[in-house]
Amino acid sequence: MNVSVEQLGPCKKLLRVEVPVEKVNAAFDAVTADFQKAAQIPGFRQGKAPKHLITRSYEGRIVEETKKKLIEESFRGAAQQEKLNIITTLDLEEQQFGRNQALQFTATIEIAPDFVLPEYKGLAARRELTAATEADVDRALSILRDQHAQYNDVERAAQEGDIAVVNYKGTTDGQPLTAISPTALGLTSKENFWVLIKPASFLPGFTEPLVGAAKGEHRTVNVTLAEDFVHKELSGKAVVYEIDILGVKEKLLPVVDDAFAKQFGAADVATLMQGIRTDLQRELDFRQKRSVRDQLIKALTSQVEFELPESLVSNETRNLVYNVVNENQQRGVAKEFIEQKRDEIFTTAQVNARERVKTAFILNRIAGEEKLRVEDRDLTQRVLQLAQQNNLTPEKMVKAIQERNAVNEIRQDILTGKVLDFLEINAKIEEVAPLPAATPAA
Repeated sequence: MNVSVEQLGPCKKLLRVEVPVEKVNAAFDAVTADFQKAAQIPGFRQGKAPKHLITRSYEGRIVEETKKKLIEESFRGAAQQEKLNIITTLDLEEQQFGRNQALQFTATIEIAPDFVLPEYKGLAARRELTAATEADVDRALSILRDQHAQYNDVERAAQEGDIAVVNYKGTTDGQPLTAISPTALGLTSKENFWVLIKPASFLPGFTEPLVGAAKGEHRTVNVTLAEDFVHKELSGKAVVYEIDILGVKEKLLPVVDDAFAKQFGAADVATLMQGIRTDLQRELDFRQKRSVRDQLIKALTSQVEFELPESLVSNETRNLVYNVVNENQQRGVAKEFIEQKRDEIFTTAQVNARERVKTAFILNRIAGEEKLRVEDRDLTQRVLQLAQQNNLTPEKMVKAIQERNAVNEIRQDILTGKVLDFLEINAKIEEVAPLPAATPAA
């Protein structure tokens, strides 16, 4: 078998393979013999039909099966011969194939990058010794109360802290905002809009003039948008809002008592507070661990540079862009605004994708060096965890994973976790006091 390799790029190669005619004919004979054993030809017992009848009856299938077998075997053999760690086959093109002639084909491939693995034991990192404080618990409790607040209609004038229900229309230089920025639909007009009367709760300067307004009143409010406003076309613009007050609602927070605690599955207030404290500490511990691992990854990747297979970077970029767009849509961000930010989203995703692909190659090399493997029991345990998180039976979770072809993705995620565990165990971690909280600007 003749093999030649042409360099197309840092990780991209063109593989030319020629299989001699003798091997091609031998493969035809072997495949024909297999068909002969299983074929049922009228007038002959199974396996006893003559070769020329088998060839005539099954020629198309014999040709395809022989081609498939030869290309798979010779492609694998060529990769081994040239010591190529192929990660992606971008294109495979048959040049010549048939009985009594050599098989010739080319394959455009991407290979794993070649790099010297940096020192990965004894990496330095800092771990902040953080603990949930009573102030943290109080803030979390306030959020829970806020989430279960009641809003009662009141007939009095609006006060700071109330909710005003309004219709509004905004113009600049006598034009609707959408005439300048088509994506600014929500800023131009809305009906039955609930706005908290509190400085900067919507647009700076929008809510303050609503203090003292009552149901049925009309207010004209002047707002100047910031110079770095999210809709660039409107930056620094003076906007006039015509606002009709449809109603005023008073926000009432629930009393923190045992009845309130029972809404969250706690027997009493003390149990609720302890649960909050435990959840907060778990979150702090998770952030702490993530911070240490981010430091270790940065320490690793900063020690080595190498070219990356562009197909992997492109695939990861698409995945990240999809995730960003999907998350924004779920948050209610307008499609027009997402489209406006398309180039920025893509550029950021591409940078992050390159870092992810680079990190994956380094971590996988470490896994190989340390003989870290994903066992069947690891996969089973992860499936059970995913089933519990998604409120599915293990059987339905397995089916969902198979439908998404996500088994390899889950295996890679487990392997990455094992490598990061190994790095953390072997790291030089300095435990430090947490940095003081930033003092709010006056």
